Amino acid sequence: MTTAMTETAKIRLADFSFRYGKTEILHRLNAEFPEHRVTAIIGPSGSGKSTLLSVFNRLWAEIPEARVEGLAQLCLAGSWQDLCDRRAPSQQLRRKVGMVFQSPNPLPMSIFRNVAFPLKLAGVRDREEITGRVESALRRTLLWEEVKERLATDARSLSGGQQQRLCIARSLILEPEVLLLDEPTSALDWTAAAGIEELLIGLKKDCTLVLVSHYLEQVERLADGVFEMSGGILRRLDSTYSR
Repeated sequence: MTTAMTETAKIRLADFSFRYGKTEILHRLNAEFPEHRVTAIIGPSGSGKSTLLSVFNRLWAEIPEARVEGLAQLCLAGSWQDLCDRRAPSQQLRRKVGMVFQSPNPLPMSIFRNVAFPLKLAGVRDREEITGRVESALRRTLLWEEVKERLATDARSLSGGQQQRLCIARSLILEPEVLLLDEPTSALDWTAAAGIEELLIGLKKDCTLVLVSHYLEQVERLADGVFEMSGGILRRLDSTYSR
């Protein structure tokens, strides 16, 4: 049985703490998250799971009252990035660290423009390149065959499961090295959730996945390693699941 500490780390924490104002949210975390694996974080609501995800893409730095201590690093293209440096440029890091939220959040525009939107922000202008990358992202999320004849349709007309796959495609179009998933199936029915789970298993060959989930059965199906967050303290569970 493989554990994270014997594999190549993608994210690492050492005595890492997070404070919001005078309240400590995360207390002296020590952990490694291996590359090309699905690592799950479980725990009760309000325990700090989503806060930790905000550290991994440096979104915490946008909160004036937030303070961090210790070490938090993420490896991109072989180079370790300091996640504790709020003054560091974050644009490139966030392009390579995708985020998928609890509820699907398609933009009020067409299916095609939704997926292509990050490319526009990144300054990609070549129409042929954009078209090819949109198709590739939709194929990776198993959505292409369902939408290829209606790419100009408003994305909000899609079903809940399709919308979530669309949001994952939007995150994948910049080819992230890490994908953060905050309860990605909690707003979906069982059938749609099963489709998302199948998709996530296939993605780890291309990127590292960190999954926050309340569903222990889902964690058993998906995770290669599991951490439990409770009261701002992160503990690695003995049980890991090989995939």
